[in-house]
Amino acid sequence: MSRQKVSFFWFRRDLRWEDNTALWHALQSEFRVIPLFIFDTAILNELPQNDARVTFIYQTLQNLHQQLLPFQSSILIQKGTVLEVWNSLLEEFDIQGLFFNKDYEPFALERDSAVLKLFSEKGIPVESYKDHVIFEENDIVKSDGLPYTVYTPYKNKWLTEFELQKNKLQPLPPISFDNFYKNSFEFPSLESIGFTKSTIQVQKPNLSNITYYHQTRDFPALDTTSYLSPHLRFGTVSICKLALWAVQKNVTFLSELIWREFFIQILFHFPNSVHQNFKSAYDGIQWRNNESEFKQWCQGNTGYPLVDAGMRQLNQTGYMHNRVRMVVASFLCKHLLINWQWGEAYFAEKLLDFELASNVGNWQWAAGTGCDAAPYFRVFNPEIQQQKFDPKGVYIRKWIPEFDLGYAAPMVAHAFARDRAIATYKAGIILKTGN
Repeated sequence: MSRQKVSFFWFRRDLRWEDNTALWHALQSEFRVIPLFIFDTAILNELPQNDARVTFIYQTLQNLHQQLLPFQSSILIQKGTVLEVWNSLLEEFDIQGLFFNKDYEPFALERDSAVLKLFSEKGIPVESYKDHVIFEENDIVKSDGLPYTVYTPYKNKWLTEFELQKNKLQPLPPISFDNFYKNSFEFPSLESIGFTKSTIQVQKPNLSNITYYHQTRDFPALDTTSYLSPHLRFGTVSICKLALWAVQKNVTFLSELIWREFFIQILFHFPNSVHQNFKSAYDGIQWRNNESEFKQWCQGNTGYPLVDAGMRQLNQTGYMHNRVRMVVASFLCKHLLINWQWGEAYFAEKLLDFELASNVGNWQWAAGTGCDAAPYFRVFNPEIQQQKFDPKGVYIRKWIPEFDLGYAAPMVAHAFARDRAIATYKAGIILKTGN
C-alpha cells in the first residue's frame, strides 16, 4: 500500500495557530500538513518530573489538538531524540517537505543543522522562517556589518527599521484548517511522556495596564506586569501583533521587547557567552562561591527582605518581578561574590519564562561581565531598593509572612559587602589585564 504524500509542520517555540509563519507557508503547499511536536528527551531528561513548563507546553498542545478535531485532523505528538523521531517518521510517511520557524540558540542551531542534513540526504526540501522575533540576527547591524554590543544604538536602529518596515510586518491571514492531514492521532497522557502535572500555573497575559507601564513597572506590590514572558518564550502569542500593538500603547514596554531581541542576537553572534564572561577582562575575578551562602540565597533566607521575597516568589510561582530580579542578581554576584553562572543556572531551573539569551544576558548585565552591563562598582543597596519600590512592605509581607515577627538579620552587612565586591572586581580586572 503506497504511503500518502504529506508535508510536516514542526511546532517548537511557536505554540499557536494564529500568525504562525512556517505553519501558514506549510498550509499553502500542495500536500496535506501534519502538525508535529517532539518532546525531546535531550531536554526532558534534565528536568524534574513536575516541571511547570512541560505542563504548560502539554496543556497548550492539548488545547490546539482539540481545535483540530472538528476538522478530522490532529496533532502528532512524539517523544525521543529529534533525529530518532525524524528517522522513524521518514519511514512511516512519504514526506514531501518540512516547515519550521527558526530558533537562534546554540543547541537549537546544532539540532536543526542535523535535521537539515538528514532531509538533504533524502532530497526533501526544508523551509525555515523568522517568527519569534521582529528582526533576526543580521537584520540590525552596524554600518560595518558587525553586530551591536551596546543596547541604545541597537534600539535606535531597531526602531528606525521598524518604522520603515511597519507596513510589511503585518500579521498573516487566517489559516485554513481544511488543509491539514486527515487523521486522528492519539494524544498521549502527560504521564506517558514521563511527567506529572505541576501545581505551578502559567498565568494568562494581562495587557490592561500597559498604558501606564512606564509609571508602574518598578513597583512589585502593584502586580501590573503583563505576564507575557512565558507566552513569548513558547510562542503562544505573536511577536508581530504584540510589537505593532505596543508601539502605539507604550514605548517603554516596546523597549523591553527590543531588549529581548538584543540579547537573542548577542547570543547568536557570541555563543560562548553562555559559559564565559562576555568581557574577558573580568575573567580574573576571584569568586567566593560559598555553597552554604548560595543555598541561603536560593531559599530566600538572606536577611534582606526584598531579596528574600523575590526568591520565595520565584520558588513558589516560577515568576519574579523584573525590578526584584535585578536586586537579587546583584546581591548574589556583588554581595556574596558568587559567580553569575550559579544564579543563571538556578533561574533556568525555576523560571517559567526561561529563555537562554535573556537569562544569560541579564545575569551578565547584573554581574558587570556582559555587554553594555552595569559597571562593576554599581552595587544595588537592597534596603534602599526596598524603600524606593516597596515602601510600605506590601510585596515583602506577601511572600514573607513572618516579616513582622522579628525578621532575621542580614547575612552580610551592605557596606562591607559593597567594599569587598569593588575591591575584588578591581583586583580581578587588574590581574587579567595587567594594568
